[in-house]
Formats: sequence, C-alpha cells, structure tokens
Amino acid sequence: MTRRIVSIGECMIEMSGGEDRTYRLGYAGDTLNTAWYLRALLGRDWSVDYLTALGKDRYSEDIRAFLEDNDIGTSHIQTVPERRPGLYMIHQEKGDRHFTYWRDQSAAKLLADDKQALAHAVEKAELVYFSGITLAILAPRARGRLLGAIVKARDNGARIAFDTNIRPALWTSNRVMTGVLTAAASLCDIVLPTHTDEAPLFGDKSIDDTADRYLELGVAEVVVKDGSKEALIATADERVRVAPAPGAKVVDATGAGDSFNGGYLSARLGGASLEQAAQAAHRTAGIIIGHKGALVDPKLIRS
Repeated sequence: MTRRIVSIGECMIEMSGGEDRTYRLGYAGDTLNTAWYLRALLGRDWSVDYLTALGKDRYSEDIRAFLEDNDIGTSHIQTVPERRPGLYMIHQEKGDRHFTYWRDQSAAKLLADDKQALAHAVEKAELVYFSGITLAILAPRARGRLLGAIVKARDNGARIAFDTNIRPALWTSNRVMTGVLTAAASLCDIVLPTHTDEAPLFGDKSIDDTADRYLELGVAEVVVKDGSKEALIATADERVRVAPAPGAKVVDATGAGDSFNGGYLSARLGGASLEQAAQAAHRTAGIIIGHKGALVDPKLIRS
C-alpha cells in the first residue's frame, strides 16, 4: 500500500539569475522545495501531495502541469479564479542573494479557507509538513483552520513536521510571529528551525538553547540547522551533532534549508538513525547549493 506525504504551502513563480538582466523562470516555494526533494529521494511506495491554492491563469495551469510531470500530487490544490500565483525575483549582489516579492494577490493565501477540503487533504497522510511561511501568509482564522486540521491528522496517526522558516516581513509583529510559531511547534513531532534566524527573536545563545526550547514544548525531535556549521539533532534521550562535508562550492544557496529538510525527513522515513539522516540532509543540501535555483534535477541527488 502506498504511504502518503502532504506538504502544505505556497508555490511561487521564481525568476532567478539576473546576470545582464536576464532571468530564468521556474517554480519554487519553501514547502514545495522540500516536497520536491522528498519525492526525488523516496521510492514508489510513497506518494507526495502538494496542498496549496492557485488561480485559473496560464501560470497556475503551468504550475499544475509542472508538479504532475514530476510526480507530485495536485488533486488537493484548490482553485481561486480571481487570484494568481505569487512571484519573486532573486539577484546576486556583493556575494549575497536578494529577494523581491509580489504576493499580495497570491491564491495560496486562501489555501485554508475551505475547512472540509483541508481536512480531506490531510486525511490518511503518514507525514504532514508545513512551515512558518505557510502560517505567515494566512489570515488569523485561516491559521486556526490549518492548525485544527493538523491536530486532527496527528490524532489519526500522522507525524507532523514543521520548519519555522522565520520571515519577519510577512508578519504584523514579532510578538504575533513568535507566538504563532511557538503554538504551532507545540503540535509537532519534528521541528526543523534555523538557529541564526531564531536567536535574535528568542534569545537563544547556542544551538542547544534552540533545541531545548522546542523540546520543552513537547517536540519529540528537533533538528537545528546552522548554515555551513554543524547541525544539532536532539531528542529527550539523544543529542547528535553532524557537520557538512568540507569543500562544497556555493553557487546559489536558495533552497538549501528546504533541501536539507527533504534529505533529513526522507532518510528518517526510510528508517535511518538521527546521525544518518543528518548526513543525508547535508549531502542533499551540498548538491543543491552547487546549482542555480531552488530545484535541481532529481537525478543529481539520486546518484
């Protein structure tokens, strides 16, 4: 019997490159990126569905076709005729990435408006994955509906994985953001925060502080990323530190954390230990940062 994963969030039009004002059109988004790598790394006994909302325009139809062509399920994508996909552009400047977003009319902001459709989408899932960005783009009541569906999915046996993916610009205030992220994390089995993003907001002085804060909420498994430094994987009984292999060439770091999550979760679903899963996660991210854009050819990470 096929085992099922549902990833929830926003797929956007990605314009990457920018050299000589020439851009490459693609499709990406944090939870889609992780779904992409889960699909690439897991066998045919797993299905990976993406839950979002799109419009009826050309690019919405292209996104659906793109996902279907890459074996990511689209049957739970809602259609909002008067809305469009969000868009972002990436350009490199002084050795760093800079992002510009257009998402005010994004259909994905309404992905949790239909309570019944939401509940049906996560039904019988073995893993449900979402992020802080998923929550940030939703109106407060819609956040409540989404978290309610996640609680029900967990009660029915699903494992819940959550990347806090902190983006202060998407929230009305830091107080609201930290409150919502903390409440959401308390519902989850696996939380995958990034220490450098968390520390300024929560006062964490070390990756251990970040891990401890989530463990104290009742999270069973905390995976603290820290860029090119070692990751910390912590449970109530075990604490493992795993550094990435040296020598990785950074061409574009877009999607590095998302691909790390995909590598980690796929390995854990396959029965890997905490250390083995972290090694797989670093290996996946190390390949992704050597290529432009958030999504790379799945063949590159399967070899």
